[in-house]
Amino acid sequence: MAKENFNWKSLFVNDNDSHSTSSVIRKEEPVSLNPENKFPQQIEQTYATDSSANPFLKEIFKVYDKGFESLNEPGFDFFELYKSVLVVGVTNPQSYQMAFTMGKSINSDLTKDFLLQKANFYIAEIEKVYEKYNVVGKAKKQELDNNITKDKYNLSKSITDLESNIVQLQKELEAKKAELQKMDPANRKELTEIQLKIEANDLAKEKIMSSINTVITGINQYL
Repeated sequence: MAKENFNWKSLFVNDNDSHSTSSVIRKEEPVSLNPENKFPQQIEQTYATDSSANPFLKEIFKVYDKGFESLNEPGFDFFELYKSVLVVGVTNPQSYQMAFTMGKSINSDLTKDFLLQKANFYIAEIEKVYEKYNVVGKAKKQELDNNITKDKYNLSKSITDLESNIVQLQKELEAKKAELQKMDPANRKELTEIQLKIEANDLAKEKIMSSINTVITGINQYL
């Protein structure tokens, strides 16, 4: 079985270990069905159109493209037929006949069953990779969702606590203002009484002193 060569380093996981392709069996003389070694133009155009809504689609498609390439094994199998048919046209019956004839010239034992068997192999390998990164992606999303939910809860609680404190402080402020307003009326009577007693003390002193001084003057005059 070919070694998995799919790698999403820049997507869901930070993987610094590069997948070695040295163990992937390559063709000694590969059949050059597509000299640019990538999916045919019409497929790329389809994904380019869809990528306008998803900026990551083109990048991830390239990952699958390279991964699919890495699974290719020696000889002519579904991979070569697939590339050839896509180039000529997937709805053109002759493209299948031409690709199969070319395959037979390379491998005389080539059969329809073998091609379908290899197709299932590629599908199974791609499904494995898809499932792996689907799980990783959903786990990352769930983790982020949980963190966001937790942060929003903590912030909401802090806001509620602050609002509660503000309400309590507002009540205390109003109470202090009311207490301040009551201070003058409550103390005015006592202040008035004290002031009157001070004035009475002054008057009483003046009266008694005047009386005493009058008698002193009389003594000095009449005795």
